[in-house]
Amino acid sequence: MRRCLAPALAAIMLASLLAAQSAPAPTKGRKVLFRTAPSYPEIAKKMHIQGTVKIEATVRANGIVKSTRVIGGSPVLVQAAVEAVSRWKFESAQNDTIEVVQVNFDDQ
Repeated sequence: MRRCLAPALAAIMLASLLAAQSAPAPTKGRKVLFRTAPSYPEIAKKMHIQGTVKIEATVRANGIVKSTRVIGGSPVLVQAAVEAVSRWKFESAQNDTIEVVQVNFDDQ
């Protein structure tokens, strides 16, 4: 029984190692060169909803946002924040990176 588990365990460990090597590296922050302001949703304005949406953006080496993942924030504000961050342009880097950004909404 142990002989059957050893190859399977080795394969799982190798797959995990390879996946970790191909994943973008989290960084302390690449400079944002171009930032699009979010459109404040009408319903949020009417309901006086304010706050911050926290987004994890995967940024390509050339600075273009590849994908986004919402970490937190009001569901009413999330879509506008994601659309804005998707259009941001970051400084170039050696590899793809993961940037955590915040988009603030204030109804004033």
